Amino acid sequence: MNSFDFDVIIIGSGFGGAVTACRLAENGMKVLVLERGRRWTPETYPRKPEDPWLWNQDEPEQQHGWLDLRTMDTMWVATGCGVGGGSLIYASIFVPANPSAFTQGWPAEITFDTLKPYYDKASAMMSVHELPDNQLTQRHTLMRESAEQLGLGERFRKLPMAVTFNPDWNYNLPDAHSPQHSKTWINPHGKTQGTCVHCGNCDIGCQFHAKNTLDLNYLARAETLGVEIKPLHFVTSLQPHGTGYRIHFDHIISAEKSKIPGSLTAQRVILAAGSIGSTELLLRCRDEHQTLPNLSSILGHNWSSNGDFLTPAFYKDRQVSPTKGPTITCAIDMLDGSADGQSVFVEDGGFPNLFKDFISRRLQQTRHGPWSVFWHDLAKEIPEIENPLENVMPWFGQGIDASDGRLHLERPWYAPWKHVLKLDWNPDHAAPAINALIRLHQKLSTATHGTAWVPPSWTDFKTLVTPHPLGGCSMGDSPQNGVVNHLGEVFGYPNLFVADGAIIPRAIGLNPSCTIAALAERIAENIAQGTHHQPNPS
Repeated sequence: MNSFDFDVIIIGSGFGGAVTACRLAENGMKVLVLERGRRWTPETYPRKPEDPWLWNQDEPEQQHGWLDLRTMDTMWVATGCGVGGGSLIYASIFVPANPSAFTQGWPAEITFDTLKPYYDKASAMMSVHELPDNQLTQRHTLMRESAEQLGLGERFRKLPMAVTFNPDWNYNLPDAHSPQHSKTWINPHGKTQGTCVHCGNCDIGCQFHAKNTLDLNYLARAETLGVEIKPLHFVTSLQPHGTGYRIHFDHIISAEKSKIPGSLTAQRVILAAGSIGSTELLLRCRDEHQTLPNLSSILGHNWSSNGDFLTPAFYKDRQVSPTKGPTITCAIDMLDGSADGQSVFVEDGGFPNLFKDFISRRLQQTRHGPWSVFWHDLAKEIPEIENPLENVMPWFGQGIDASDGRLHLERPWYAPWKHVLKLDWNPDHAAPAINALIRLHQKLSTATHGTAWVPPSWTDFKTLVTPHPLGGCSMGDSPQNGVVNHLGEVFGYPNLFVADGAIIPRAIGLNPSCTIAALAERIAENIAQGTHHQPNPS
């Protein structure tokens, strides 16, 4: 009963899964990573409308594309699908949380000082840099000017980015964004990469491999050390197996749009499927399959969108070029609560040319359905020119919201035999942070002679979109206030861990990838040292 296929099985290959896979392999463990998505390459990144863009959680064998976009009433959650997880779609920002983020809601063992060495370790592995001074984007310049106009110049700063830049590149080069200007190099893990030419495709796959995604560092090193990664393996449940666990999964056969069930065992299991993925899997194991019946009643609670919000601003006589340059490069830090008493973090947003083309088509089409108001209002703000978004500044940002959402399973009236993931989230509780962020966006726009446009998706429908979901399997001191302890181990289930954004118990108000990686570094270190073990429940 105590013979296992692997020492460790990791579910998911994002920041939590990649870090733990690498570090545990460095300690001689036999590790398997099960990843639901594909192994993407620049040759297979989706680009055309007919390409595999979306993931279908209910029927992944039918649709297993780049992005999992969950629509749950008034919240849309976007997560990456593929080897590398969220690093495939994130904006490359790798910034530690503010020390104030840890003053409440966390176990006493987790402080900024506790995580500092792990922040440094993860940042070194991801090879972070700031945007070179000779490569400042028009958005970057506009944002700094806006901050100075409002007396916030000291709060403006460049952000650490997991991107490789060529210091000789600049916007004055002939055909500056051409592939010929991307300099090829071999990284420390034996992977060929290029340098950034500001093409703007960070969120849909950098075709030059200038973006330091996890498949180029942590996962590359893990595979060199013998870690096996199985793409298109969608985990459906897990159950105790002696002192370890048995993992049940469906192997997706892409060419045939079919799936083959299978199972494997491991002495230790690490869930790293993200806030939505890890929480849903544990909810199904507790409430549907009943294989883990003693999971904490806190499971699903303390969910947060991390206060994500986007406010476009329109400029009549100023070119902003939001499709050029890295997606995010800088921030105005108001996390000390100085934004009308709220803690927010303003960033310069950007988007790829493909999004510009999509917007252009939508503005020219007859619009029907629940989003018709959005498109109608947007059309009134955008001039009818060849590139309608050239003068748009996409003010982005995050804030410390209420962090009181709850994920749970529900039997819908139309299909009572199914368990569907639902989110209880009250927009009124998030409104103070979101509205403070909007007001700051408006002030920054006005200061530079722009006009901010607050999307009716928020003003009329109180709907948000987040790429940074947090919580659901919160760290805590006991099962009464958490799902896992400060080392990521699930209360009541020895050798079962969660190491991703699900364990973060409250919003941190800025991009969470670096914090997730730091927590995973700490969890892996303690697993390797054998200091994590909790006694079997009596």
